[in-house]
Amino acid sequence: MEMFESLEAKIKGKKIKIVFPEGTEPRILGAVVRLKAEDLVQPILVGNKDAVSKAAKDRGFNIEGIDIFDPENFDQFDEMVASFVERRKGKATEEQARVTLKDENYFGTMLVHMGLADGLVSGAVHSTGDTVRPALQIIKTKPGVSRTSGAFIMLRGRGQEKYLFSDCAININPTAQELAEIAVESAKTAEMFDIEPNVALLSFSTKGSASSPEQEKVAEATRIAKELAPEYNIDGELQFDAAFVQTVANQKAPDSTVAGKATVFVFPEIQSGNIGYKIAQRFGAFEAVGPILQGLNKPISDLSRGCVEEDVYKTAIITANQTLVN
Repeated sequence: MEMFESLEAKIKGKKIKIVFPEGTEPRILGAVVRLKAEDLVQPILVGNKDAVSKAAKDRGFNIEGIDIFDPENFDQFDEMVASFVERRKGKATEEQARVTLKDENYFGTMLVHMGLADGLVSGAVHSTGDTVRPALQIIKTKPGVSRTSGAFIMLRGRGQEKYLFSDCAININPTAQELAEIAVESAKTAEMFDIEPNVALLSFSTKGSASSPEQEKVAEATRIAKELAPEYNIDGELQFDAAFVQTVANQKAPDSTVAGKATVFVFPEIQSGNIGYKIAQRFGAFEAVGPILQGLNKPISDLSRGCVEEDVYKTAIITANQTLVN
């Protein structure tokens, strides 16, 4: 089965609640109507009910049966304020909380924290920071994970090639410890999408063929990652060709269990990760699905502001699937 057909089958009929803070955005509305009609998720839109209803009507979308939660008129708002103040542990007063929670992303993220929604999808009109900041303050990272990271599923051809690229979206220059955590979380993400997690930590060097602080960081990250998760097949530092091409692997890293068959590619910093996935997307005709935020206690997904309705639809399906394993 194509990847998304498999993901849809896992969530169909489960009534997983996904909140969409950008309730008046046409791309969101189109995707939400489709998701509801196909019984893939139970959507929650955030916004003024009249404004959301008008936006839907203007575009010809029937949103009957879809919940709309308005931060200005929410019957559990006092409870939400108290929960937010407790979660922020002295970093926000009740008065500040009442202002902050009128922001749709903070409001939506609190719905997830309170168990009123299972996951969140935002970013069609908001920046990554606007989506990620509430997640880090409220949802927070899992034990043993110091920060979230962003992975892309790279797809080409029906039922053929499928890889994971990470971190291409969040961390500008992670430390060895952070890079190791990203590698482990990327292995977990790969498993969720039925990708065998052969994890390569990438560098311009293979097994010490060059020496520099950059190469040493990746080698140290590999050592840490293996200690953190010995159950996963992780290796580095590897150049991309050594990680991907078996003949090159035989020459450069003959003893590696990952070289030549890597499926998960962990980039040393965001510049190479962002450039790498876009080269694969534009030169290699891969579809890049993501970024998928990793390492959070509950799934929060960040769209690109250049996304189309289909991107929203697919991201919601991914987010719903993350709820099954979080």
